[in-house]
Amino acid sequence: MYNRQYLESFMKSALVEARQAAQESEIPVGAIVVYKDHIIGRGHNQREALNDPTAHAEIIAITAAANTIGDWRLQNALLFVTKEPCPMCAGAIVNARVAHVVYGVEDEQAGCTGSLYQLCREPRFNHQAVVQGGILREECLGLLTEFFKIRRINGGAEAE
Repeated sequence: MYNRQYLESFMKSALVEARQAAQESEIPVGAIVVYKDHIIGRGHNQREALNDPTAHAEIIAITAAANTIGDWRLQNALLFVTKEPCPMCAGAIVNARVAHVVYGVEDEQAGCTGSLYQLCREPRFNHQAVVQGGILREECLGLLTEFFKIRRINGGAEAE
């Protein structure tokens, strides 16, 4: 459907968001929403800054995208995220009717677009999204690995 070069070009924008999160001492996950080849929403983790357990990159990007187009329905939109979405974010993806989810690195502990569960393709829901993982995987993984390495050195690690 989409060629790898197209997917990688947008994943690079999600990585910019993830790096911003790392600079803010947040777990480095970034997300963007693309509609008609334009970025309409951006987000990075902000749980610590906002004291909000729902302030994940995907939620922020989906909210921004909905505000940009003036509609909560993100049909025909693509969500790019550097780490596989958790259950909350997968639920938001389904509820927002995002058409296609592209992620970088899998999350074996909390991933709900294929690793633990596959909520975005659950046929009993009223919407299913196409899911594609592994885009710029090594770069996404490297950012997370480096962040947690530094966090451990500085006295503690926390999972997303």
